[in-house]
Amino acid sequence: MTMVEVVQLLLSPTHRYMGRPADGPAAAHEDDLVEAVTVRRNLGIVGDRYFGHPAHRRAAVTLMAVENLPTDINATVDLRQTRRNVLLRGVDIDAYVGSTVSLDSGSGPVLLAVNSAARPCAWMNATIGDGAQRALRGKGGVRCTPLSDGVLTLGAAAFTTQVMDSQESPG
Repeated sequence: MTMVEVVQLLLSPTHRYMGRPADGPAAAHEDDLVEAVTVRRNLGIVGDRYFGHPAHRRAAVTLMAVENLPTDINATVDLRQTRRNVLLRGVDIDAYVGSTVSLDSGSGPVLLAVNSAARPCAWMNATIGDGAQRALRGKGGVRCTPLSDGVLTLGAAAFTTQVMDSQESPG
């Protein structure tokens, strides 16, 4: 077990990045950053734009490490620009692709199958600043399927990797 910090949580009920990056994103909601999110097994984060969408089941929850934010490009960059759901401090989450991890911020563990890298796109240059897409290559976070119900809150959290029984399946 490793102690990490849940730095930010983003609950995004609408898509902001439609069309071309040069046109810019739709206006952000001031209440996108929240203190807690409710996670549902195989569905995602309650109230999020991807909640319950079968096409996004393998990417229903996204995690990113605060250490990887390109603050040299934009000192105020946060989840509102990267569009990830959970910003963690103290773990290289990008190294866990293919693993099952657990985050417990005090209400019990939330199990997540870390399915793939969340590759940065051209929108990162539009929302963070020139060079952000390149700066985030290989460290843009991860896309996950939630394997359990639970609640994540800001602050200290226990991070562990799980050993899956060979008959268990994340889907």
